[in-house]
Amino acid sequence: MHIRHRRLLAATASMAAVLLTALPAHATTLPEVEAELETPALFDDDAGGNANADDPAIWLHPAHSGRSVVVATAKEGGLRAYSLSGATLQSIPAPQPPRPGDEGGRFNNVDLLYGMPIGGAARDIAVVSDRGRDQLRIYRIDPAAAAVGAPPLVDVTDAGAPLVFSADLDEVNDQRSAYGLATWRDKSTGGYYALVSRRHTTDVALVRLIATPSGTVTYTVVRTLTLPNTFTLPNGQSWSPCLEPDEQAQVEGMVVDAQTGVLYAGQEDVGIWRVSASLLGTPVLMDKVREFGVPATFDEATEECVSGTDPGFGGTHLSADVEGLTLYYRRDGKGYLLASSQGDFTFAVYQRQGANAYVGSFRIVADDDPSDPDGSEVCDGAAVLNVPLGNQFDEGLLVVQDGQNTPGELDENGEQRENTNFKFVEWDDVAEEVGLAVDTSGWNPRW
Repeated sequence: MHIRHRRLLAATASMAAVLLTALPAHATTLPEVEAELETPALFDDDAGGNANADDPAIWLHPAHSGRSVVVATAKEGGLRAYSLSGATLQSIPAPQPPRPGDEGGRFNNVDLLYGMPIGGAARDIAVVSDRGRDQLRIYRIDPAAAAVGAPPLVDVTDAGAPLVFSADLDEVNDQRSAYGLATWRDKSTGGYYALVSRRHTTDVALVRLIATPSGTVTYTVVRTLTLPNTFTLPNGQSWSPCLEPDEQAQVEGMVVDAQTGVLYAGQEDVGIWRVSASLLGTPVLMDKVREFGVPATFDEATEECVSGTDPGFGGTHLSADVEGLTLYYRRDGKGYLLASSQGDFTFAVYQRQGANAYVGSFRIVADDDPSDPDGSEVCDGAAVLNVPLGNQFDEGLLVVQDGQNTPGELDENGEQRENTNFKFVEWDDVAEEVGLAVDTSGWNPRW
């Protein structure tokens, strides 16, 4: 997340209302959906344990769907496990710095794998990118614990797990480290993988997960794909996104189609790429952000980008940053790709099949009742699951991060606390408002 978004997150609740009125007309006339419930507020300050909601994943319990769990990252605040009522089941702190002066753990993104052979049994695991330490953390999910509402996550990260991108701890401290993450099971080979992006670069690595004889999990980098940072526009001019001088257009939001092995990767200031999860072949830029091709210069004094005239080469569905990506599966290879359009607080929907044609967009908004959940703004991460999850979400669940959770709260100095959390949305509400399908039996992540 770039400086402009960090400043946006610091806005007060009243400022958020002003921002909403300033959104493009398309964003304020789109279908609107209300969240059913939300998780407790996380505060990114010392009093709140520097917890900042980021990325969710939805784990399906093998026997009791109503005891399924939402696993979510909280950056320096570590990892959270939530019940389907939004209650906190478990809070796992991020690792401490390995040496004085080193960076501590910062959990960025999370995704799931089902049935990986570990310690002589098939285990479900949550894989987390630790941006602070440039590592992956792996947690076994205990169905018996989840069934009784007990803490379900067990750390099985091998003590010798290597750095993902950095050569040593000194390089880790530069924080060009593991950032975005998506998991993939290659059914043709039986391999279990994570796709991991590198912060402030355009690199994406394919990482193979390896179970050890002792029941832990380590990993090794198979190959790396470098996406473009500079593009040739239709007018023949060269263009790169405007960022700080030492940054490139990084990737964060990613998802792999479990049936086709296609990786969708959101390059924040560029658009959405489609490529084989093996990272072999040529990536295709399936959609671009509106700001694509707009000339801009970084102003050192204000630490902001000063934009020129828009030449009209950008897309029409996404406003930078493009962030959380998630897939809704239907039978016969159909379904939807959802993308968080962070710049205008909307979610874009594409067909999962074919060339990923655009279907529509929507917003998640607050109910008129102030006691009900507010909406989702500047959303970092999202996850959707089509299968029934107990009585509350019997037609599927969409979980999204809210980067401007309200009501606001002041700290001891009278300053607004940075307040984030996760919203739980009934999928049938989204489907009804946007004109999408509900298919609760066409796919199951355990198949």
